[in-house]
Amino acid sequence: MIQTFAFAYAGLAALPVLMHLAVAAGAPLGRLTVGGRFPGRLPPAWRVLALVQAALLGLMAAAVLARAGIAPAPLAPLFWPALALTLLSLAANAASPSRPERLLWTPVLALMAAAALGVGLL
Repeated sequence: MIQTFAFAYAGLAALPVLMHLAVAAGAPLGRLTVGGRFPGRLPPAWRVLALVQAALLGLMAAAVLARAGIAPAPLAPLFWPALALTLLSLAANAASPSRPERLLWTPVLALMAAAALGVGLL
């Protein structure tokens, strides 16, 4: 069961990773990130930050997978910080002034948080 939760977390994390990679490449999806501050394409500096966010999400997914015994064990200590960041991201997206961002990412992050809690508590 723990591995199912870990794979669910990783699969769900792939969604914002792909979105961040798309906005970093210039896709006009700014309304879905950073509170909708940039409704179209992100400025160059924000595109770099989108790449950082994509990498961070990948590391978080790897930490969850490691906690479940799927990814390399040295990443397992990052599990609790990954869970904390997931919960903080959930709160930030739920409070976003961008309605599209709230409607898209709040359910995704809620499911990611539930999956991570399943990994942490089992």
